[in-house]
Amino acid sequence: MMQTLKLFLAAILVLAATTGQAAGFRLLEIPADHDGSALAGAVWYPCAKQPEDVKIGSYVMSVAKDCPVDGKELPLVVISHGWGGTFLGHFDTAETLANAGFIVVAINHGDHATNGRRNSDFSVLLQRPADIKRTIDFMLGSWSDASRIDAERVGFFGFSRGGYTGLVAIGAIPFFSNAQQLCEDKDPLVCERARKGELPVLPHDTRIKAAVIADPLSIFFTDESFKNVKVPVQLWQSKYGGDGVTPESVTAVAHALTSVVEFQIVPNSGHFAFLPPCPIEMAKRVPEICSDAPGFDRAAFHQELDARVLAFFRKNL
Repeated sequence: MMQTLKLFLAAILVLAATTGQAAGFRLLEIPADHDGSALAGAVWYPCAKQPEDVKIGSYVMSVAKDCPVDGKELPLVVISHGWGGTFLGHFDTAETLANAGFIVVAINHGDHATNGRRNSDFSVLLQRPADIKRTIDFMLGSWSDASRIDAERVGFFGFSRGGYTGLVAIGAIPFFSNAQQLCEDKDPLVCERARKGELPVLPHDTRIKAAVIADPLSIFFTDESFKNVKVPVQLWQSKYGGDGVTPESVTAVAHALTSVVEFQIVPNSGHFAFLPPCPIEMAKRVPEICSDAPGFDRAAFHQELDARVLAFFRKNL
């Protein structure tokens, strides 16, 4: 079985390399509107030019910066980071998809790494699904190459709080009666409304046709939360969990989601295994994010993760 899996993954990666393109890369900003402030982010996309090493923040990407988009009627995938992350947090998955002919966009939510003013606020959890809707609106509307996107082929990838965000976006309904643990000394008015059940209904987005959800924050979901989720889901669970996500909570989501088509528990993994291998400078700065259990090979796992994500979106978009 393991040998067959390795051969399957190798075939997927070879196919991506031989039929795909280089990953183009551009920074972007989604303008502020009545639904929220400006959103910083980036787009990866098929490009005919040769890639180069480009360093942004701590990461070095193999991309062709600011090259023209190559292709038309291309599928779109939106990426949502976890608490304290950034739009670069899943760059390897974005590169893999762009190399294979997808347009991929990732944005900073209000709880991103450099926004100390808001990154612990409960209100960010209410804003996150609206951020995704605004991002899709922008990519299909005002973005300079919107005409190259097939609006009927939109997917989503989210990790941790980004997984929570994606579940809401595809139709899950969170219940915030137990929000107290995230509300201490923060957002008193919002938290009081949460305790009273007075928060507005969060937006869903029916344009999303398939979703990859990795170790989602799921404390606000019950079995009843998922009755309106109809799109195919690839759900990933770490073996040990972490950062407020327990293995049991992710398993509960798998059992409640009738639309799950793939459920994978990653052996010997912690929560942060879904982030790409850390550069040396980052590993020294945040070892708790960059360290893994003895014997766990994060680089090898990400080859498997990216191949399976690509195969899932190819099948379902």
